[in-house]
Amino acid sequence: MRSYTAIVERCPETGLLVGYVPGLPGAHTQAESLDELQANLREVLELLLEEGEPQFEAEFMGTQTVTV
Repeated sequence: MRSYTAIVERCPETGLLVGYVPGLPGAHTQAESLDELQANLREVLELLLEEGEPQFEAEFMGTQTVTV
């Protein structure tokens, strides 16, 4: 069993939560609640894993706060 880090944002146009795994093409989804988003992301990742080990385009390193 593997763990992946997902970024969660709220779309200002629809109000939906949008989740994606940085650097992993196709690993994105949306939902109305965090529970639904978690389930959707799990389903997307399971589908991607059926095709073999996912190939990341980039490595997620973290976040930074920038003050201006």
